[in-house]
Amino acid sequence: MAAYWLYGIIAVLIAAIFLAERKYPEVISNLEENILALLLAAITLVSFVQVVLRYGFNSGFGGALQLTRILFAWMILIGMSYGVKMGSHLGVDAFVRMLPKRGLRIAALFGAACTALYAIILLNADWLGIFGANGKGGAMTYWSKMFQLQLGLEDLKYPTFMVDQFGWPERVQRWVAYLILPISLALLAFRSIEAFVQIFKGERDLMIAGHEAEDLVAENKDALKEAN
Repeated sequence: MAAYWLYGIIAVLIAAIFLAERKYPEVISNLEENILALLLAAITLVSFVQVVLRYGFNSGFGGALQLTRILFAWMILIGMSYGVKMGSHLGVDAFVRMLPKRGLRIAALFGAACTALYAIILLNADWLGIFGANGKGGAMTYWSKMFQLQLGLEDLKYPTFMVDQFGWPERVQRWVAYLILPISLALLAFRSIEAFVQIFKGERDLMIAGHEAEDLVAENKDALKEAN
């Protein structure tokens, strides 16, 4: 059974981002960039410290590898929605660019709608039963199970003083690490819907940053002259 209260928290988060962006767009963009930069810096720092401890002092942090994997996953998952927002996801647009303006717009809207639908299905597929599809589960259901079971990660542990002083479990719970799954998918759906609206209004052409055809033409514009 899904923790339905998490839907409310995610809805409030997205609403807050939406309202804040209307008034302070640069602040939200900088915040997202800083979060991604901090995650990358944390990965680098943990890896560096682990190498120094291992080869310099024959010691090390037991959960370093798992921590860097989790941080890397968080960076990728948060980066999904940020990439949609900034239009920085790579894509091949050689075909759609050959379409007339109306066809390009329809293709772009279709792509944005498919991305939003993809994120929503991964978030929770139970609603597909309305259409007779045998779909169930998703990130929300998976996270809820981890939250109810309170299972710990294999290697990553809380500091000893937290365990002693606050009575925390020895190992970091899986639901803490996996919380990014429903949040990131909800943000991806939000950014995809936002892109759909922007494309519909004519504020952007595509969700992707695909300019392979233009780059190829620019690089080879003098090729025929040189050949002759």
